Amino acid sequence: MIGSAARWAGALALAVAALVPSAPAARADGDGSALVVLGDSFAANGFRWEADAEECLRGETSWPNQLSRLTGTANTPDFLDRSCSGAAIESDRGYSLVRETLDADRAGGFGPRTRMVAIQFGLNDDWGTEHRATLWTSLIPCVFNLADGCDRDAAAAGRITDFRAVTGPAYAARIGDVVRYLRYYAPNARIVLVGYPELFPSGQDSVCLNILGAGAFVQPRGGGLIEYLDRIDAAQRAAAAQLGIDFLDTRALTAGHGLCSAAPWLNGVLDPRADPVGLPFHPSAHGDAVLAAALHERYGR
Repeated sequence: MIGSAARWAGALALAVAALVPSAPAARADGDGSALVVLGDSFAANGFRWEADAEECLRGETSWPNQLSRLTGTANTPDFLDRSCSGAAIESDRGYSLVRETLDADRAGGFGPRTRMVAIQFGLNDDWGTEHRATLWTSLIPCVFNLADGCDRDAAAAGRITDFRAVTGPAYAARIGDVVRYLRYYAPNARIVLVGYPELFPSGQDSVCLNILGAGAFVQPRGGGLIEYLDRIDAAQRAAAAQLGIDFLDTRALTAGHGLCSAAPWLNGVLDPRADPVGLPFHPSAHGDAVLAAALHERYGR
């Protein structure tokens, strides 16, 4: 554990340039966990309607939990999952990338034995400065708004988060301090930026959500949501290249199994083709198993 309040005050600001010496050294307070996960609800995959912003919910079949079982680190100090449903890279309330990083550090997660730090963030953030909107707050005024639709002009109108501001440099700027922090305190770890699964095929205009496995809500003017998802994917790829970390192309792994597909690997609303009581819009247990297997094959052996 870190020994002083002064260290934590500095860490909270993540003033890496001032805190981290030029040559990395092993942590004096522990060797770290082999596998550490930081992320939002696509990693945690836990949800409860009455939960508040301070609760950190994680599902048993989430890809971090499945990956820990594949790597033999489940239920051991070598696995540390700090992902939280509702988390964002930057957040005024609830959990953020910085907060999860510091929570993991307090738990002794980072050290010379750390082999992989997996990060999955971005969809819950607001982007741009003209309107403060996130994907979650965009669902009713945009995605489920049949009257006005959720076309690509919805960003300018403030009905969806401003995807026009989602770029590789902007994404890299938001996570860069944490990446440098991890490089110092987990010097032997592969830092892996985990992409999001395919919710809808790139470039199309309509989006849908299956209800009860019997029919779908269809938003024929959903190009704004598609554009946002496409830009997050492109920004993650570019940011990973800029920062010199790995990127896992989850979209390619799950292609053809989005929400509107015949065999979805994401949950609709009580849709028996995936997880009937799973978190809507999020991966099913099978979808998470595909991601966990890919991470294990590439990094976990």
